[in-house]
Amino acid sequence: MSNTRFNNVYPWIVVALLWVVALLNYMDRQMLSTMKVAMMGDIRELETAGNFGRLMAVFLWIYGLMSPMAGLIADRVNRKWLIVISLGVWSAVTLTMGYATTFNQLYVLRAIMGVSEALYIPAGLALIADYHRGSTRSLAVGIHMTGLYFGQALGGFGATVAHHWSWQQAFHLFGLIGIVYSVILVFLLREKRGNPVPPKAIKSGGMGSVRHSLGMLLGTISFWVILFYFAAPSFPGWAAKNWMPTLFSDSLGIDMSKAGPLSTITIAASSFVGVISGGILADRWVLRNLRGRIYTGAIGLGLTIPALLLLGFGHGLTGVVGGAVLFGVGFGMFDANNMPILCQFVSPRHRAAGYGLMNMTGVFAGAFITDLLGRSTDAGNLGRDMALLAIPVALAILLQLSILKPNVADRTED
Repeated sequence: MSNTRFNNVYPWIVVALLWVVALLNYMDRQMLSTMKVAMMGDIRELETAGNFGRLMAVFLWIYGLMSPMAGLIADRVNRKWLIVISLGVWSAVTLTMGYATTFNQLYVLRAIMGVSEALYIPAGLALIADYHRGSTRSLAVGIHMTGLYFGQALGGFGATVAHHWSWQQAFHLFGLIGIVYSVILVFLLREKRGNPVPPKAIKSGGMGSVRHSLGMLLGTISFWVILFYFAAPSFPGWAAKNWMPTLFSDSLGIDMSKAGPLSTITIAASSFVGVISGGILADRWVLRNLRGRIYTGAIGLGLTIPALLLLGFGHGLTGVVGGAVLFGVGFGMFDANNMPILCQFVSPRHRAAGYGLMNMTGVFAGAFITDLLGRSTDAGNLGRDMALLAIPVALAILLQLSILKPNVADRTED
């Protein structure tokens, strides 16, 4: 293959390489939740729901708090090596969890996983954005996001391995796979920078460089709108991840063993359709209109509004499953265009930091809504409160369409 042809193909090789990393990122974090029952026999503390909640929460809070720092780091170091090290560390943690014998050991390992996994997403998306400019960016990001969906779904296979062998072997197997793949990335993944370090950042250095990045991001109304635009759909997004099986079970009157697979498969499959169609549409639209990506994201969020109403107030199979399909397609269209929209307002030097801040707001929104809907479920109001999440989504659409008006398809300078 000639150098020119290889250079044209390599940006898609990067997407393929990072798709696997994204899959491992979500799979390794999801495994623990599926193997609770298998692990309780050896670690008695997990029999208490409160302890298991603490174990899940420590990852979420550390992941959220670490995300802005992860973005700032990714803007300043070689992202290839950051991705390789991040994958290697969380895979080693996954493997080590198979040797844990106490709750405290699991707790510490879960916290370390929160740090190492947070380092990946800002660096990975920024690297894809640098390799894909113009007419391929949204599709490339969308394809990458499907890796997260598949990883979340495959996390359930940890329980399958645990059932046939042991939960320790499940952690060992998936951890070893990640370690081996991190070695493969050393030879196949390449760094690419969209532009050199800004002179101002070079002169200031250290904390001055960090203040410069945060000032560039937080000093504009556009970025604050993007933050809200990202956080508002995170409420129903996390609600779907954590409470959709319960909602299906309650609304359709079916056992959780059937409601769980039905809800997760429906959301995953429809989200896949959404990210691919949303990526293709946005990449074509932006060539004719600079707000094409913004309009595509707005259409996606618009679809989630009737979806939430169907999910919240529907009781028949057609209404509830139809709402889930509509939600998955809409959320996928939104997901494919987050980083591409950010790229229209933020230069390559600050994009990872920007996405890190966005990731933090999304995770904290998820932590808040997960707790809120837990209390809502106990009170018998899950459907109603799920439907009410359409309100912040509608507000995000209004702010997005009224304020976000980019003047370039890809911002390259501060």
